[in-house]
Amino acid sequence: MQVLLLIAGQSKRFWPLKEKSLFPVCGKTLLEHQLERLRAAGLNEITLVGGAHNLEQIRNQYPGLPTIEQENLDLGIRGALLSALPHCGNEPVMVVSGNDVIDSTGYKALLAKSAEKGVAGALLAYKVDSYFPGGYLTLDGDRVSNIMEKPGEGNEPSDLVNLVAHIHNEPAALLKALEDIDMSDDHDDAYERALQSLFQSHVFHAVSYEGFWQAVKYPWHLLDLLPTLLQEIDAPKIHPSASVHDTAVITGPVILEEGVRVMAHATIVGPCFIGKNSIVANNALVRGASVGNHCVIGYGTEIKESVLHSHVWTHMSYVGDSVIGRNVSFGGGAMVGNFRLDEQEIHSVVNGNDTGTNRQKFGTAIGDNCRLGIHMTINPGIKIGGGSFVSSGVLLEEDVIDASFVRIKDGKVTRSENRTSAPDPEAREQYYKKVN
Repeated sequence: MQVLLLIAGQSKRFWPLKEKSLFPVCGKTLLEHQLERLRAAGLNEITLVGGAHNLEQIRNQYPGLPTIEQENLDLGIRGALLSALPHCGNEPVMVVSGNDVIDSTGYKALLAKSAEKGVAGALLAYKVDSYFPGGYLTLDGDRVSNIMEKPGEGNEPSDLVNLVAHIHNEPAALLKALEDIDMSDDHDDAYERALQSLFQSHVFHAVSYEGFWQAVKYPWHLLDLLPTLLQEIDAPKIHPSASVHDTAVITGPVILEEGVRVMAHATIVGPCFIGKNSIVANNALVRGASVGNHCVIGYGTEIKESVLHSHVWTHMSYVGDSVIGRNVSFGGGAMVGNFRLDEQEIHSVVNGNDTGTNRQKFGTAIGDNCRLGIHMTINPGIKIGGGSFVSSGVLLEEDVIDASFVRIKDGKVTRSENRTSAPDPEAREQYYKKVN
């Protein structure tokens, strides 16, 4: 069976972080985690449907994976399938959203249901016990009769939310249904309306699924995903080249990759992942976290239940429940707040809208190539755009847009355009080799 893994979304809600399918967690990109789960279900013919904004990077990183470029990114899933289905022939197709991470058992159940006699396809349906703003399925027995998009709390036709993991045994019928929708239609539910038309003439069954599911749309969703990925670390795995000081303490399942150094009196509480050539310095504490390659968890720093990309440097810092991009440096004493004084849900601004995170603890999300000055602080839920510098002593109480320089002037926090840039990590490595 041919799998179309749809990853052409532009990750706008993932700001200030960039391409989410390539963000590393526990040593693998989100894309790799999804591929592993598909392959564990016996699905090996996988084609990535991406866009001009991400396919070049993906092809360079994964040269062996077939790819198709979505021509019109404004058409969402419908656009992806209009570009991909003509390449698929008559073989059954599984359509999978790159936004969702589920267990391989979900894919296996979908395959079994779609193989039943007289069935044109199958949809994975997640059983919810509270309102989720998605598409809800209406069933006639096992047969799907309707999808209602975001009906509003109290108006749900069932407790089954449509997950975009669908099998179409007749891809030509799906393509025709998609082509029959007016091309000028700008609704974001065009694929669902194409499905609705198919339900009238074809038998699609729902597969009720109660296993693991995590949508990844906002930065904090990586924190929701993190515990599940860390649970896959079932025993300590320390690379032979890693060095651990005699006074360091490592408890629980912890992965230390090649070249990691854990220095005197440092503590790592598993499950934890520490990437290649990273340093956990004297008196530092890392717990329940994913730390990428070439990071420095500096003296006296605590990293708690966070995801760090690579080349992240900290110095006597606290980073809790946060997602940090590539090439970010925290000045001495820079701190992240992750818990409201009233202990209520933390909100964050997304595309100008106040958005609940459904989390009591969320610190920050910081884009690539940022520099934070000494003794600056970040309030819970506040994000920093890529390429930004924040000067010493600043208290951030609102998001910082990309390429900003933030400082205190005349007693007030001010923002201007950042006219410099953070050194590239490779250039910095060359400098340290010279001076050392």
